[in-house]
Amino acid sequence: MGQNLQTGEQLRPIDLARGHGLSTQAVRNYEEAGILPTAGRTPHGYRTYTSLHAGALRAFLALVPGHGHQRATSIMRAVNQGADDEAFRLIDESHAQLLDDRRTLQAVEDALRDLEPNAPVEPAGGPVSAAASGPGAMFIGSLAQDLGIRPATLRKWERVGLVSPRRDPQTGYRLYDEADVRDARLAHQLRRGGYLLEQIAPLIAQVRAAGGLEPLEAALCDWRTRLSARGRAMLTGAAELERYLRERE
Repeated sequence: MGQNLQTGEQLRPIDLARGHGLSTQAVRNYEEAGILPTAGRTPHGYRTYTSLHAGALRAFLALVPGHGHQRATSIMRAVNQGADDEAFRLIDESHAQLLDDRRTLQAVEDALRDLEPNAPVEPAGGPVSAAASGPGAMFIGSLAQDLGIRPATLRKWERVGLVSPRRDPQTGYRLYDEADVRDARLAHQLRRGGYLLEQIAPLIAQVRAAGGLEPLEAALCDWRTRLSARGRAMLTGAAELERYLRERE
């Protein structure tokens, strides 16, 4: 969609908008947001743009798929204000987030491959009762500490059906068996991966119904595909931004 333009050639808003399927109002909005450099004006007050503005628009639209609209806006605003280091910092943050998301996905996959139940752990203030003597059984405080979350989070997960602990008949404490510990670990990893509770609940239900973890394979494959698409989009955005920086200089 690029145009071969001379740097000083004047363009109308419609000229920038046409090649990208945008409205002229969108182009004006982008200028007001700082995504495009300030437009020139004719003696009658009409906006005029140049190839530099066209390059800025291409760069912004290329950045959005990898960085999101808000961060892409911040990147372009920083560049147009001459704060290149701030723009690079924002880009670095996006790459760091992508790396963190990849590590989370890897953690989920590792958890699926190796969901070994924990040994019984004593609750604070007393020994494990006979009801907790099954392999992998845990009390709420121990499980919360193991996952690095608050007990209140586990109680919330219980309310929405992600875990279904029974009660220790001797102490009345919630007691999480092997299946509950597995489901809590899966829920925790999927939450880290950006999944909402309403998205996790049917996956956990499928795992229970199938008696195994196979139903999650499609979700993980989709997750991996989306991360790869973001990574590639970041490369495309970087190429267009570099092109714009060269033209601006």
